[in-house]
Amino acid sequence: MKPMNSTDNTTHRLSVNPPLSPEEKTEINHLLKHYPFAGGASIDALKTIQKHRGWVSDSSLAALAEHMKVPMADLESVATFYNLIFRKPVGEILVHPCNGISCMLVGYRKIHQRLKQTLEIADGETTKNNRITLIPLPCLGACDKAPVMLTNDTLHENITSDDIDRILLQLKQAHAKSQGDNNE
Repeated sequence: MKPMNSTDNTTHRLSVNPPLSPEEKTEINHLLKHYPFAGGASIDALKTIQKHRGWVSDSSLAALAEHMKVPMADLESVATFYNLIFRKPVGEILVHPCNGISCMLVGYRKIHQRLKQTLEIADGETTKNNRITLIPLPCLGACDKAPVMLTNDTLHENITSDDIDRILLQLKQAHAKSQGDNNE
């Protein structure tokens, strides 16, 4: 299994398929107005692609490079450096246990082990139903509430391995509810 930020080593020019949508172009053009050089908007432009597509594929990267008129290698280096730019598909729910030193000292290992065991996946992998992706992060900036875990936009504080089943159940219920709301 490749690490989360790895890509295929292709040497040929990638086709720009699918091209950027009009909405993506509008958002990226707005970003470009705020930077003296197009490359300065790289992170935000990559986030825009990811917001619309869920991840940044090689063809999306090529389309973005063409639109921004920057070398694809420059965008690739940014995309693979930042661990929250996803270079392969991820689940609808992102689980980020903090593995910073404070969390490590007060229970990260047990939490991490419980997550891997319960979800039956390793770091950077997604569950078989494509729902949940596990990606530990080096620091979530909440050391005074360690150990912590980020799930999508929710920070869970002072957690223990015993909290994992409850948190995962809440995530699944919230996801099911949002899917039900979207089907109405």
